[in-house]
Amino acid sequence: MSRAVLSLGSNLGDRLSYLRLAVDGLRDVLVAVSSVYETAPWGVSDQPDFLNAVCVVEDPARDHWAWLRTGQDLERRAGRVRERRWGPRTLDVDVVTVDGVRSDDPELLLPHPGTHERATVLIPWLEIDPGAEVPGRGRAEDLLAALPAEERAGVRLRAELTL
Repeated sequence: MSRAVLSLGSNLGDRLSYLRLAVDGLRDVLVAVSSVYETAPWGVSDQPDFLNAVCVVEDPARDHWAWLRTGQDLERRAGRVRERRWGPRTLDVDVVTVDGVRSDDPELLLPHPGTHERATVLIPWLEIDPGAEVPGRGRAEDLLAALPAEERAGVRLRAELTL
């Protein structure tokens, strides 16, 4: 069984609908999906806030490359256009980790770069997998606790929004 953690984000158009498109596209392999959180943009700050969620998915037929292709297909279905790195997007699907696989291939870095220092991934991930670990970095709970308080406070639960 291949188990992956996918991070979902959207900051253009109907953000919640784009997250739902992704979750609906993963329904047949979905193990768990977090609540929806709102966060300020990372990397390029002159853009709208993001809605974010994390999914745990399983499929015996998919390896880490297949999960990447799945995420890219979902982004295409959402009409994602890549104009600039870390720019605004209808849907972003990041492969956070797959069965502890480590990859330094530029097309698929695993675990996803920066995961260990992004509360926007760690908080929703811990919500659905309290024992989560970032391969080579340690327990997600410890990594989150080590982040600055303002980084953790910037991840706001949107309890009224559900996937």
